[in-house]
Amino acid sequence: MLPREKMLAHGPAALTESELLALLLGTGCQGMSVTALASHLLEQFGGLEKLLTTGHKRLMTVKGLGPAKATQLGAILELCRRVLDAKLTKSDIISSPEVTREYLQLHFQGLEREQFACLFLDTRHRVISLETLFMGTLSAATVYPREVVKQALALNAASVIFCHNHPSGDPQPSQADIHITVKLKEALQLVDIRVLDHMIIGRGSILSMAEHGLV
Repeated sequence: MLPREKMLAHGPAALTESELLALLLGTGCQGMSVTALASHLLEQFGGLEKLLTTGHKRLMTVKGLGPAKATQLGAILELCRRVLDAKLTKSDIISSPEVTREYLQLHFQGLEREQFACLFLDTRHRVISLETLFMGTLSAATVYPREVVKQALALNAASVIFCHNHPSGDPQPSQADIHITVKLKEALQLVDIRVLDHMIIGRGSILSMAEHGLV
C-alpha cells in the first residue's frame, strides 16, 4: 500500500517515518522513487530529527534534494517551532516543563556553535520572550551578566530561565557553566529577578541544573 493510501485508510499515526517523509517530498529523483529517496535520506542523516534540523545550504547539496524540497523541509521545522512557541507562550511554564523542553530542544537543534539564551517570564511564569543574547565558538559563549540584567529589566521580567547548547552533544555542566550561573543569579537578585533554572541542551537530551541542585 502506498503512503498516501495508507494514510487515508489508517491515519497519519500508522505511517513510518520513511512513509511520512515520502509524502512530504512528493516526488523522487532520477533513478530513485520517492519512497526509496526517503529511506536513503533517513539512512544518510541518521534519522528524521537530524534531517529536518540540517541547514538549508547543506540540504541543497544532497542528491535528490533541490531548492524546492530543501525549502519544504525547512518550512516544516519552522512550523513545528511556531506551534511549540504558541503553546509555550500561552502556558504557565512551571506547569508545562515538557513543552518547555521540547521547545528548547527544537530551538537549539542542529546549531554548530554554542549559544546562550534566556527565557524571560512574567509574574505568572508565562513566557515574555526567548532571547539569544550571546553566541560563541564551537565550544564556548562569553556571557556578560550586565547585558542579561539590562534585557530582563527592559522586558519587565519577574524571573528567567537560562539555556544554552553544548554542540558536543553532552549536556553535563562544566565548571564554567556553574560559575556563570552563580554570577548571573547574584546579579539578578540585586534587581529582584528570580533565576528558576539553567537548562543545557545536548544531543537528544536536556539537563536541568535546578534539578541537580546547581541553581
